[in-house]
Amino acid sequence: MADSPSRAKLSIKTKLAYGVGDLGPAMVSIVKGFFLLNFLINMAGLPPGRAGAVLLIGKIWDAVNDPLVGTLTDRTRTRWGRRRPWLLFGAFPFALAYFLHFIVPDIGETARFFYYVIVGILLDASFSAVNVPYSALTPELSEDSQERTELNMYRFSFSVLGGLVAAVMYNFVVNQLYVDTPGIGNAIQGLIIGAVIIGSNIIVFANTTERDSGDAEKNDIPFFEGLKITLRSKPFLYVSALYLLLWLSVQFVQSLILFFFRDWIGGNPGGQFTLLLFGLQFSIFAFILFWGFMTRRLSRKTVFYLGVSFWILVEIALFFVQPGQVALVMLLAVLAGVGVSIGFLIPWSLLPDVVDHDELLTGQRREGIFYGFFVFLQKFGIAIGLFVQGQVLEWAGYIPIRDNIIPQQPDTALMALRVLATWVPVVFLLASIAVVYYYPITEKKLAEIQRELAARREISV
Repeated sequence: MADSPSRAKLSIKTKLAYGVGDLGPAMVSIVKGFFLLNFLINMAGLPPGRAGAVLLIGKIWDAVNDPLVGTLTDRTRTRWGRRRPWLLFGAFPFALAYFLHFIVPDIGETARFFYYVIVGILLDASFSAVNVPYSALTPELSEDSQERTELNMYRFSFSVLGGLVAAVMYNFVVNQLYVDTPGIGNAIQGLIIGAVIIGSNIIVFANTTERDSGDAEKNDIPFFEGLKITLRSKPFLYVSALYLLLWLSVQFVQSLILFFFRDWIGGNPGGQFTLLLFGLQFSIFAFILFWGFMTRRLSRKTVFYLGVSFWILVEIALFFVQPGQVALVMLLAVLAGVGVSIGFLIPWSLLPDVVDHDELLTGQRREGIFYGFFVFLQKFGIAIGLFVQGQVLEWAGYIPIRDNIIPQQPDTALMALRVLATWVPVVFLLASIAVVYYYPITEKKLAEIQRELAARREISV
């Protein structure tokens, strides 16, 4: 059983503690998104094709791992609740796997490739064991929709700020403080982020209390039956497609912006790139709050169209930036936050609609399996992006950095960088507009679903 339920409003302390829990996953995602491809190619010495394959291989397991973890958390029954024990016991393996992923073992290239495949699988599995139950904890903390919205606002505020700190810290430690010994720099940042992972999960565990899950275990749907129901949910398929398209758009820019800035623009990968990252992440943070405020006045679809349209214009402008225009790239990075913030806010605001719709059909709250798929899609977007980029860069003749000497890239590699970082995300963003246009749960439909659910709950009391 979970701890005793409480109808009292959540305290600021509880909301802050919950928000802190996303620091670790956000830091890991940001570092992987911005720096992992560069690390595997230019520090670990893997060919671009193999570097991209490292994460893609792990996603074959993740296709089962993430929804499985979600289902297991739905069925977990302890005196601490369903979700919180996973945070406590999954934190150390998560931290250790992250640290090991940024170590370069003194072994042959093929052995090193398999090392990163194995450690990558362990990292993804431990990421799921912590982030899936954490994401699904929101409805366990409160039944009130406004409080749930506030919990997510705290969560994504900490998420973006944590990502900002991680991006700046990693770039400073590896590309400035330990530029001549990047192996030491990578180990240090691994220890720092590992400590944050462990500390933040302990804070969430110690300062939150789940509502009583009652006798829900008597009505558990078998895993594969639940999987079939989930994949037959039309609203969930739309939201999933939207989330994947947006994260692919984010990932194609994230993982290539360092290459673009250093190899095409000719910018300094140390201090100048740190400023670029700061501007981008702070802009995302500010516009998450701005768009969240705007959803009180405009529909979520309207907010989405405005943000994504602006994002598309920034991407197109980025393609035409020429070498030496460092200040212009930094300005565009700040402007990109206007649209990138939409990728955080809108999909996660639509997911509770899907859970309510599923409860109407099945009579159960199955947050775990839905949030599990969402975590999988985020990691899948990162992996498929890195895989495709690695393959294209190798085909285009990209020359890796050796002995800290930045080579002159061939024209084919430079054009590949520019197209992958601009026009490919534009295609994904245009597709996401079509997905949102046809999303079947309108504001009116959602109100009807919630009224019917409220009526059912009154009858069952």
